[in-house]
Amino acid sequence: MAPVIEERAAALDLHAARAHVTATALRPGPVGTVGLELEAHLVDLDAPASRVPWPLVREVLDALPALLPGGSRVTVEPGGQVELSGPPLADVAAAVSALRIDRDVVAAALAGERLGLAPVGADPLRRPRRVNPAARYAAMEAHFTALGCAAAGSAMMTGTASLQLNLEAGPLGGWGERVALAHQLGPVLVAVSACSPVADGRPTGWVSSRQRVWGDLDQARCGPLLGRADPAREWAEYALAAPVMLVRDPVTGDAAPVRARVPFAAWVAGAAALGGRRPTTVDLDYHLTTLFPPVRPRGYLEIRYLDAAPEPWWPALAAVTATLLDDPMAADRAAAASAPVAGAWDRAARAGLADPPLHAAARACLAAARDAVPAPLRPEVEALAELVDRGHSPGDALLDAARTGGPAAALLAATAPTLPAPTAPEAR
Repeated sequence: MAPVIEERAAALDLHAARAHVTATALRPGPVGTVGLELEAHLVDLDAPASRVPWPLVREVLDALPALLPGGSRVTVEPGGQVELSGPPLADVAAAVSALRIDRDVVAAALAGERLGLAPVGADPLRRPRRVNPAARYAAMEAHFTALGCAAAGSAMMTGTASLQLNLEAGPLGGWGERVALAHQLGPVLVAVSACSPVADGRPTGWVSSRQRVWGDLDQARCGPLLGRADPAREWAEYALAAPVMLVRDPVTGDAAPVRARVPFAAWVAGAAALGGRRPTTVDLDYHLTTLFPPVRPRGYLEIRYLDAAPEPWWPALAAVTATLLDDPMAADRAAAASAPVAGAWDRAARAGLADPPLHAAARACLAAARDAVPAPLRPEVEALAELVDRGHSPGDALLDAARTGGPAAALLAATAPTLPAPTAPEAR
């Protein structure tokens, strides 16, 4: 084992760094396997305006079974958001079924302490504040502050929640087209999934405040890839150009923030000294975990641009996204439908389905998915298609609740098994 450790600890040059990221970006294989990750804001049902204290968070979650029945891992994000990360399963229907089982187990444990889970894209009531004391999160805050995006960094870390899909990269020859379609579908699916029209106690004027936050962050770290023919090589160039956020001590593993804008390539080349040393492959792998594009290559594809949403919307969103990327006929139809709105990330986050071209693209994509989704999830997808046909997204009901009862009522409503149907557009 010693030679392996020594090789990984050796300082990198630019050629080795580029080759390493390119080689690990995507892994060839058949499509179909799906992993799901769902975040939800943790809410004190008796005091929704207060964040749940960290000791109580740990007490409740540490009492959960070591292995949840569906195989999910439970982690806690910086603001106390609870994340369930399911294992890769044979298809999206199996992944949804397993995650639903595990979410029910976690929700039941939390209910015993009068706590609830609100799977919505942004916390509608509470201002961003970190409760998880992990050193990595403290260092991330310091980096964002030093680079002038403290507010967006804090909001992203502590006030947002998402639904993430992990999909196979597919055969080598199709990577360029597959990664390009995953990006092209982004604005359409941002508009369809939008479930964060209220944040920090007020309507924001954006249907997806979560996506707005990501757009306000450093686009060298959080922006999309540009769709070049070889996405693995493009990812390597992206990673080397992105600024280093954290440097870990090779002995203790503690993360220290980088308080200046230093591209990883500059550290490799010796143009900047971080941690008093040159970077190794271990540092490069850690750097990759601090990059957050809407589609992130990790051997597989992480689809990161969907708002978290309550039942039945998150299962429908998972089914639609997986189907539009994994079913060849649905993918072809979705590619044609979404082409006119490719790159319209800000329009999707601000106006959503009120934007006529996005609405038309969304209706066509939902029609393509509805014909191909697994039978167990067809009712949820049909309900989502009907919602989209009416020009609605899941967050409209949240906005209704906030207008009727205030942001606290909206947050509490989001902890219910489902949100009520939104009111008709003419009544709003």
